[in-house]
Amino acid sequence: MSKVEEFEELRPLLFSLAYRILGSVGEAEDAVQETWLRFDRSATRPTSTKAYLSAAVTRLSIDVLRSARVRREEYVGPWFPEPLLSDPYQDPERSAELADSLSMAALLLLERLSPLERAVFVLREVFGFEFDEVAAAVDRTPAACRQLLVRARRHMEDGRPRFAAVRAEQEELASRFFAALHEGDIAGLRDVLAADVTMIGDGGGKAPQFARAVVGAEKVARLLGSVFPWMTQVGITLTPHEINGHPGAVFRTADGKVLHTLMLDILDGQIQTVRGVLNPDKLGHLGPVADAWSVDREMRQVRRQQS
Repeated sequence: MSKVEEFEELRPLLFSLAYRILGSVGEAEDAVQETWLRFDRSATRPTSTKAYLSAAVTRLSIDVLRSARVRREEYVGPWFPEPLLSDPYQDPERSAELADSLSMAALLLLERLSPLERAVFVLREVFGFEFDEVAAAVDRTPAACRQLLVRARRHMEDGRPRFAAVRAEQEELASRFFAALHEGDIAGLRDVLAADVTMIGDGGGKAPQFARAVVGAEKVARLLGSVFPWMTQVGITLTPHEINGHPGAVFRTADGKVLHTLMLDILDGQIQTVRGVLNPDKLGHLGPVADAWSVDREMRQVRRQQS
């Protein structure tokens, strides 16, 4: 098998690994591309191409994550990972770990970890690498990696919800939510929201959004139920789509450009969190991106004309 063929066979794994460490589609793709360039330039063939490439993309991701920490500390408003519509890597033996680690909630928990803890957790807990492979990837001893994993697991478990929703329940609640949203049905929205639901958006200062998190079923239902009917009047449509393994939707303008995404965290038969990614810098991998400020001005003009 040629180098190109070996690399392309492992590309889905490398991207999925890098994305979980970085929370960024673009940065993960860059890390994978740099991994290929290093592999291509290498004069020798490694004993295990998978171990070699996984270690390379992990080290690159750790370096990027360390430099990104400063940018994220200066980020305007809440920071969310870039939305991922589908994970290119599939492994039936680890499907539960892969799905769980892809959620926005899990990726945000990973943000609590140091870059080394995060890499060790992703390699060992999510992808099932042996400790000697993990150690080689992060340039630490197996014993040190075990300690890093213990700390990482503790942080992750402290923040996890106690009961996960089954997929059928998620899909049914999401269907009701988006149907009510489309109709501007405030009562219907209220029925599927937890009493202490939180709605929060990541605009990065580059898109119009509510100033802070909105908390409570009544407030969230009224805001969503009042805003979306105005959006439809300027041609905005929503397409339900799984995002990071959870129910969500992609919102587009009349000319098909991506406006933002919305994702639902569902637990105990109710929607607990509504997360929006509005920052245009995080949406380019989904297609051409709309000018959110222009859409906002158009909506305001329509409202003034009809008031």
